[in-house]
Amino acid sequence: MEVIFKRPKALSDREFTYCPGCHHGIIHRLIAEVIDELGIQEKTIMVAPVGCSVFAYEFFDVDGTVAPHGRALAVATGIKRALPDRIVFTYQGDGDLAAIGIAETIHAANRGEKLTTIFVNNAVYGMTGGQMAPTTLLGQKTTTTPYGRTAANDGYPLHVSEALSTIGGVAYLERTTVSTTKDILNTKKAIKKAFLAQIKGLGFGMVEVLSTCPTNWGMSPVEAQNWLLENMVKEFPPKVFVDKVGD
Repeated sequence: MEVIFKRPKALSDREFTYCPGCHHGIIHRLIAEVIDELGIQEKTIMVAPVGCSVFAYEFFDVDGTVAPHGRALAVATGIKRALPDRIVFTYQGDGDLAAIGIAETIHAANRGEKLTTIFVNNAVYGMTGGQMAPTTLLGQKTTTTPYGRTAANDGYPLHVSEALSTIGGVAYLERTTVSTTKDILNTKKAIKKAFLAQIKGLGFGMVEVLSTCPTNWGMSPVEAQNWLLENMVKEFPPKVFVDKVGD
């Protein structure tokens, strides 16, 4: 019997513990499939920071470490410079990458560090209780904006990819979703290109993936999916910002 679907080698056999409807599981699988297809499992090192993403070390069957909150790209920089033949990637949420870690993000990109970052944007702090994140939408209710985010009190949603697109050290940058089959396939291609940017020594590569957080949004998985498509996609349109990798 021909096997047409199985667990990627780069994923462990541990069952995902993410909340129902969360997109982390889909994104994990896509990364693992890319690692398998590129044949880089034995030399890949993952850096997971604080947040829901910290559990990634349980699910990827690659070497890895955990970084302090916001410092994943600083830790990854040290690893890559000490071990330049390794493939190093970070897996970060919006609270981690875009708030406490925004300086590390900008400067790693500006230095053109040969790293790959998967940036999961669910517009909220997921692990620590659902507080407002830099990417929280105007009007969106969180535990720290119970009446909705306002520009006057809280500023505007931060568009990280748009900001990084102006930086010369960025070799690949795309924003995607995993809400439909087509979106999932496109995201896999984007992740592969972000890894290839590193493998080819071109510079910094990042894929921003819009994701749901049904638990902290207070929605069912279906409601959360619809809310992402109706609201987040308008605020954060999927787009290729930088592509120095080519076909």
